[in-house]
Amino acid sequence: MVCWVSILLIMYFLFDVNYFLRIFFTLAWGRLFQKKKKLFDTTSIYGICTTQDIDLFLKHMNNARYLRELDFARFHYYDLSGIYGELMRHGAGVVQGASFTRYRRALGILTPYKITTKLIYWEGKNFYVEHEFISLTDNFIRAVALSKQTVTGLKIPVSEIIANIDPTAQRPEINPDLRLWMESMEESSKKLKKQN
Repeated sequence: MVCWVSILLIMYFLFDVNYFLRIFFTLAWGRLFQKKKKLFDTTSIYGICTTQDIDLFLKHMNNARYLRELDFARFHYYDLSGIYGELMRHGAGVVQGASFTRYRRALGILTPYKITTKLIYWEGKNFYVEHEFISLTDNFIRAVALSKQTVTGLKIPVSEIIANIDPTAQRPEINPDLRLWMESMEESSKKLKKQN
């Protein structure tokens, strides 16, 4: 018994065990109790702002926790939409290339919320998804986030992955928010290339 407790303590010390448990339960819940989604369907996961999520002032969710929650929402979307399976079939992975978050109103402690996720664009080796944090008490969109997901280890363009999942899928028109964000990332990249 002491051995198991020691192992558990070491695991919690060395790894963010709750993060991995949350991923496991989010994916398991989706696979067991939710239907597969089409590429352009919106997926939702649910949460509540707990004492582990709050900021220094003990009132609302810490900004870093929003990004952490987005991981769970993205994994859930990729799994239900078939993107994850198709990437794995090609030996590819996906990493967060960039994110942009607009905080509209704080998520207070013990506030239940949902995060919606939808695919809004793709190009080259990148997927772009949009997330909304919506409080369940008043249905207010508390934060909006855009995520650039870069595919690694893939020898074909993302458009072929999309075509394998849904041959009729057409890339959406780029919306103004995303276009401006992509332009700002391009400018930042040019500036950094000049420095290095």
